[in-house]
Amino acid sequence: MVPPERTPSISLTSKDALDDPSPPASPTDVEHEIRDGGREAWCAALGSFLAQFCGFGYSFAFGVYQDYYSRHYLSEESPSAISWIGGSSAYLVSSIGLVCGPLHDRGYFYPIFIGGAVLQCFSLFMLSLARPGSYYQIFLAQGIGSGLAQGVMYVPSYAILSQHFRRRRALVMSVVASGASLGGIVHTLMLNKLINGPIGFKTGVRISAGFVTVLLFCSCLLMRTRYGSHPHVPSIGIWKAFTKCVFELPFLLMVVGFLLFQTAFLYPFYYFQVDAIHHGLGFSFSFYSLVIMNAGSFWGRMSAGFLTPFVGVPDLTILSTVACAALLVGMIWLSSVASFVVLGFLYGAFSGMNIAMMAPFMALLTANQSELGMRMGVSFFITGIYDHFWPPISGALLTGRYLWWAPVLFCSTVAFIGGLLFLVLRIMLTRRAKNSNQNTPG
Repeated sequence: MVPPERTPSISLTSKDALDDPSPPASPTDVEHEIRDGGREAWCAALGSFLAQFCGFGYSFAFGVYQDYYSRHYLSEESPSAISWIGGSSAYLVSSIGLVCGPLHDRGYFYPIFIGGAVLQCFSLFMLSLARPGSYYQIFLAQGIGSGLAQGVMYVPSYAILSQHFRRRRALVMSVVASGASLGGIVHTLMLNKLINGPIGFKTGVRISAGFVTVLLFCSCLLMRTRYGSHPHVPSIGIWKAFTKCVFELPFLLMVVGFLLFQTAFLYPFYYFQVDAIHHGLGFSFSFYSLVIMNAGSFWGRMSAGFLTPFVGVPDLTILSTVACAALLVGMIWLSSVASFVVLGFLYGAFSGMNIAMMAPFMALLTANQSELGMRMGVSFFITGIYDHFWPPISGALLTGRYLWWAPVLFCSTVAFIGGLLFLVLRIMLTRRAKNSNQNTPG
């Protein structure tokens, strides 16, 4: 059994402690002093932004596919069965980081990232070849292939930022995270216009795949590491990293809190457009309902980086989690265009803030930054478990009669419990910081 590693004391009010939570992890960090900027650093940030735009951002447009499949391509399948496609993809985005995180720490950034970019483009082109009614073809191309590709790019595109930024890390990570929301807006608009228009599914998906290919090619050209691996720091195994995360109570509370939030997070992104159509708001507005939510998410992720120096990562996480839990309850009474616009934008904004805080929160609680890729992989693997199971379960609770209150109440309850865990973690870190200050001489 691995003994618990002491978590460093953290000041939650200090700007320096927020953006630079730990001392250099090894002599390697001293040799390669991080300058917090420069052309190479900002190019890497832009490349990471494009990776999020074309990777996880594509998942946020799955509501378009959910609606189209249920009405046309897979009309014989239940909403729960169709949700397995998006749920499997979202699960792989998180879980594959368990492998990619350690590979990044050991210096294999380029092979895994470029391989993920190639696989994403290939999977989308294969999706365009799927025949109507061929569930297994769509599941393999979109649920498995695209999910693996997005997952391979996800953790490395975040972890590389720690090589280029230190004091601005939380800000840059939140801005990069906004790429997924912007991708959700653009891909949703594009796919709705293409596959629901005269162009049709096959050609529309191919145009979308070509657009993604061009952007990912630019991303691969922009991304550069400052160093390969940490040669003076011994490699940590997956099991050892997992047990360290479990035995560090603050880190464990954070992971479980995000796990519960992730249980509820994707439900509106999958069913908001379907909800609008079934409330008789017309196809035109329904197509834009997901765009409104992703616009709110983009604003939330962008603003999170600027708010953290004043609010702090833990406090902003608590606020956004509780707000999302309350807004989910409000989905029961959605009926008018105004209610969909207001609730969709607010939910997108607060959920975007929460997701933008995941990587900075992990960096905040990681004393040895050479383990950051590994810890992100372990954390995303755990928090992504419900991404696989909950969308189909929510479809089962929704049933063919569309009982909107059933999945909404479940989602809001688990999100609120996650907020309580973040509050407990906040209190724990405050007490540790206070005790550390009292024990410091002079």
